[in-house]
Amino acid sequence: MVDKQLFSLSGIKKVTIMLVGLTVLQAFMILFQGKYLALALVKTWHLRPLNLFGPLIGLFFAAFIGRHLINWVKSIVLDRFANQASQSLREQLLTKLFHIGPSLVAKQGTGNLVTMALDGIDEVDNYLTLILNKMLNMMIIPWILLIYIFTLDVKTGVVLLLVVPIVILFMIILGFAARDKADKQYAGYQLLSNHFVDALRGLSTLKLLGISKQYANNVYSVSESYRKQTMAVLRIAVLSTFALDFFTTLSIAVVAVFLGLDLLAGKMPYFPALASLILAPEFFLPLRDFSSDYHATLNGKNAMQAIRQLLALPEATQRQALTSLTTFGANDELEFKHVNVSYENNNEHDLADFSFKVHGFQKIGVMGPSGSGKSTLINTLGGFLLPEAKNGGQILLNGQQVPHLSQEQWQNNFVYMPQKPYLFHATIGQNIAFYQPKASREAIKVAAENAGLTIWLKQLPAGLDTVIGEGERGISGGQAQRIALARAFLDRKRRVLLFDEPTAHLDIETEAALKETMLPLFKDHLIFFATHRLHWMQEMDQIMVIEAGRLVEMGTPQQLQQKQGAYTQLMTQMKGAKL
Repeated sequence: MVDKQLFSLSGIKKVTIMLVGLTVLQAFMILFQGKYLALALVKTWHLRPLNLFGPLIGLFFAAFIGRHLINWVKSIVLDRFANQASQSLREQLLTKLFHIGPSLVAKQGTGNLVTMALDGIDEVDNYLTLILNKMLNMMIIPWILLIYIFTLDVKTGVVLLLVVPIVILFMIILGFAARDKADKQYAGYQLLSNHFVDALRGLSTLKLLGISKQYANNVYSVSESYRKQTMAVLRIAVLSTFALDFFTTLSIAVVAVFLGLDLLAGKMPYFPALASLILAPEFFLPLRDFSSDYHATLNGKNAMQAIRQLLALPEATQRQALTSLTTFGANDELEFKHVNVSYENNNEHDLADFSFKVHGFQKIGVMGPSGSGKSTLINTLGGFLLPEAKNGGQILLNGQQVPHLSQEQWQNNFVYMPQKPYLFHATIGQNIAFYQPKASREAIKVAAENAGLTIWLKQLPAGLDTVIGEGERGISGGQAQRIALARAFLDRKRRVLLFDEPTAHLDIETEAALKETMLPLFKDHLIFFATHRLHWMQEMDQIMVIEAGRLVEMGTPQQLQQKQGAYTQLMTQMKGAKL
């Protein structure tokens, strides 16, 4: 019922040992609390002078305060550990996302990953704070109390011992049921997150197409399904709480009846009967706490398992294998030989038997129908996707074979420009200096001017110091692309540019203006430009035509036009689609 991966966290052994010692001490505080309260009540029952039971009351309050003081220390220890562990998991998760890149987002969904990195980590923090404390309390406190109760009254100890397996059996049965329901609830939560984020990102498109209400109904149906899954978990939680309270209350009542009968028959002194009755609820309290908080931590447990599964995904190794490239230049060469790439490492290749060679600075256009593998090629060139482990083909840079392009030397040479460049919650100047954080103010201004941002920046009171992103000043798609271009203009050492449909979501006028800005950047660069827009192809030195992950044609626009093959057919289809 407790995730075994919990004990693989860094520092868990030290914290567990500390908590075990504190829990044992807390168990004795509870024991002393019950003992001295019972002794004080016995003295009162026998009408003894106040000076006789006054010290007993003092010891009771000392044990009471000690019990809660220890609990407070345990909460501090757990809070610190949970905060450090959850922060470490968040850093590992973000590092993993950075290393694996957009391929993981494509598989997992944006909403899922955002939920995992934000709400999921918070749930893990809550899980670690609660589960360790409750688990150790359940494993230690009842048994220390039970040993003492056996010394007071064997019959009471036997009753409590017989009830424990029944309580634990119900906890296991209902715990498994709650876990299954919680798994479905967490999956529903991830689905709802993806639907919500996708709807939010595409809201303008949905409104333009007049289907926003239709998609709203889709989001509503998903949210309604999540609500039902949540209520199913709550029903199990309420049922388990009722069953646990029923059996523990019944067992305490049975203990009270036996003790009462023994007292009436004169078979038992007052003190052991009263002490046993006081400690009986304390015996069951850790079990009840664990059961109730177990349901509250299921989301955290599921979140931690999901994060662990993601962290276990394979990623690039041998990232320093490339040694023959410092700055890509006119005499450098990149070659693919029969490269196979698959998102899921299955038999269906996203890139299959892919071979080409480029030398020096060229402009390579990448064409193909939707889903043909254009983005897969760009992600492979960026090192975000790796060739298959077996029969992955060969990738060579300046004749040196490398297992993949997630090489530090190669990645320090390219700028990646997707459909929607990510803009950080920072100033425009800081966003432009993403690749060159130590760039001078003057250099940033020149890059902004080259990217065509000067007129827009003059309209902003703070200019380059205007904060954008994450709830700050909104910017258009064209402005975002120009900021991404300014990044490339700023870092002229990066001579490889990877474009993945950079103008796909822009109107014709914005794209035409942006094109005038982009073309000067193409000089003395190796360009891979994946797009559906036909007018870009006339600016390319060579064109790759991809179908179903295979390179079917490659050559200059004139050569491919004369060939009257896949290129001309695709051009005709795309022109017809536009008409």
